[in-house]
Amino acid sequence: MSLEMASNEVRIISGLWKGRKLRFSAAKDLRPSLGRVRETLFNWLVADIEGAHCLDLFAGSGALGFEALSRGAASAVLVEKDRRVAQSLRENCQLLAADNASVVNAPAERFLRQPPAEPWDIVFFDPPFSDPEPLKLLKTLQQEGYLTDGGLIYIEQPRHRPLPDGMRLLKQAKAGDCHFALLRGG
Repeated sequence: MSLEMASNEVRIISGLWKGRKLRFSAAKDLRPSLGRVRETLFNWLVADIEGAHCLDLFAGSGALGFEALSRGAASAVLVEKDRRVAQSLRENCQLLAADNASVVNAPAERFLRQPPAEPWDIVFFDPPFSDPEPLKLLKTLQQEGYLTDGGLIYIEQPRHRPLPDGMRLLKQAKAGDCHFALLRGG
């Protein structure tokens, strides 16, 4: 087990909050993205992250949403169904003075029932690996109003699960038991 996971904290890799630690409550199936995976992802997003409006749909530790904000994203909505974990996210927002972050304590399915007031540029889609049918929510994200024209979806899932159909694969890689990819919606 990595030190990040053993101590219930992750470190922001780069940007405004580089080196800052985020602490979070332990919860079943909470598995923060590995540092090397986040580093690869944000190298992929280097030209897209500045000024982006982001959705971290299964926020957990908040590592993806906070990393995006640290690197210049305009805003991030962090959705987390576990009440204690959502409270940890709120505490990290206060710690970082992240006024451009909002935390929603709700299951992803309920959150996506209504299209947002404004579409997102980047969606981080990293559901619990134990979720048997997470890809059905990707179909919702592909509907009009959820993503900007050319919007991006980052997906992290078990190595054995196939990538979804209907989106253009831009980049992909594997690390440990994880398969991660950057997709263009629509």
